[in-house]
Amino acid sequence: MKRRQILANRSAPLSFPRRYLLRALVALAFIGSAASGTLLISRDVTAAPLPSAAMDLPESGQQMVVLAGGCFWGMQSVFEHIKGVSKVTAGYAGGTQDTADYETVSSGTTGHAESVQIYYDPSQISFGQLLKVYFQVAHDPTELDRQGPDSGTQYRSAIFFATPEQQQVAKAYITQLDQSKSFPDPIVTEVTQLKGFYPAESYHQHYADQHPGDLYIMVNDAPKLQALQQELPTFYVSASAQ
Repeated sequence: MKRRQILANRSAPLSFPRRYLLRALVALAFIGSAASGTLLISRDVTAAPLPSAAMDLPESGQQMVVLAGGCFWGMQSVFEHIKGVSKVTAGYAGGTQDTADYETVSSGTTGHAESVQIYYDPSQISFGQLLKVYFQVAHDPTELDRQGPDSGTQYRSAIFFATPEQQQVAKAYITQLDQSKSFPDPIVTEVTQLKGFYPAESYHQHYADQHPGDLYIMVNDAPKLQALQQELPTFYVSASAQ
């Protein structure tokens, strides 16, 4: 199911009116729930802190990982505000290059997930610490093939590991979180090998930071940044170098 309010970025292609209509309907639903006093956001900003990863990777030059957790607008916004992160790109992972475009991925049939490619300096932020941000504030890892108002396999929770060591740490942390009952429901995050990452269209890049007044951003993504500042302040920076 497609979602998200009409894009404010007028440089975006104008050839998909159905998407605009569906986003407008989602926005109207949000407005109606706000008027009735029952507005729901996709994240509880008062969630208890998660334990740090018991297993982590050693410091060794610039590293890269691809994470998926719902709409890439919010995921990119969160990780752009993490210390030690040098670049975050919104894009697609899990499918093939010929289907890596927004309209096709939105069908939910390509194998792709909306994802972010993160380059980071392990001397400032470790892989395990990035995973803590990912699980604690960036998304809900217990939602299967959806996040908030967005549903479909393209919004699944997934860690696309670039090395066997990343795979080992990711699986160990998920086991640690499940055993500590950090979430009321089981974690459904996939841990799968990265076979390719394809950047999304330019109008998607840095969308949340460039359009803070977008209703979808205010309801679904701004609370994530608020949670990051409140719950993990030592990881937060006003903006990373892009």
